[in-house]
Amino acid sequence: MAKLPPLKALQAFEAFGRLGSVTDAAAELGVTPGAVSQQLRKAEEALGLHLLERRGKSVELTSWGRHYHGQVAQGFDKLRSAQDDLSRLRAKSGLVLSCLPSLANKWVGPRLVDWQLSHPDANVRLLGTGSEPQLGDGAIDFRISYGNRIRAFDHYVVLFTDWVVPACSPAFLDRHPLDGPLDILDLPLLGIEWDGDHKAAPNWSDWAESIGAKPRGPHGELTFSLSSSAIDAAMNGRGFVLAQLSMVADDLDAGRLVVPFDRRLKLAEPYFLAWDRSTLAKPFGPDLRAWIVSIARNQSALSAGPRPVGETA
Repeated sequence: MAKLPPLKALQAFEAFGRLGSVTDAAAELGVTPGAVSQQLRKAEEALGLHLLERRGKSVELTSWGRHYHGQVAQGFDKLRSAQDDLSRLRAKSGLVLSCLPSLANKWVGPRLVDWQLSHPDANVRLLGTGSEPQLGDGAIDFRISYGNRIRAFDHYVVLFTDWVVPACSPAFLDRHPLDGPLDILDLPLLGIEWDGDHKAAPNWSDWAESIGAKPRGPHGELTFSLSSSAIDAAMNGRGFVLAQLSMVADDLDAGRLVVPFDRRLKLAEPYFLAWDRSTLAKPFGPDLRAWIVSIARNQSALSAGPRPVGETA
């Protein structure tokens, strides 16, 4: 009895006793029901006791099992409490910036590295998610999102309204020389399907109308759920993407993408930054907010400015 059962066996036993179901315990632990049953048997073997009573497909704790589970559960409760304390401590000592996935990947993330280097004592976590967080519970400090979702927050500032342009890789353009913007519509087009809660960005039909062409349907168009995935596909020579200038600025500067014709369309709504009031009492909270507003102003000027880098005609 001096030797404890394996930790995985104890974890499975605690989850089963708390949830009352092998299936539910397996779902919580992210394993199969068979794996949970195997761990339960290991716990019984290690203790030399029957912890569970099996009646056909029904499984429940024995009297020994109920007694043992009461003690084991206290230990796991303490572990969870320690985890919660650590999470709260991390939230207090650092800053968590939540952002729409593609914007995190293509705009904020690359620039945040520079801010971190200039603030070596700051601790920042960047989370890319489409779900709007609940600010004020200590888990998230800042949120960058889009459009009418701004109404869900008490403290916010509008950042910038982006534009889209047709972009492709230099190699793709070499293989498909163009005489004018209309020729783009005859080539493979990469679309982006926005979240239904947002007003969608201009699509290829909108862009066709803007150059006086007949609007085209989705036939022959490859659609992505993330802007960053569509942009990556364009860089890999898969076709043209209507790319947001904020997300392709670095790729245009580096020559990974080009804009053959600067025929841009403006997004329907702006991006915004929201924060919890208590965030500004944290170390580096005001600094990070000011920095995000600053790079957004720069982006606003770039997106509405002259032709993008790489524009060839």
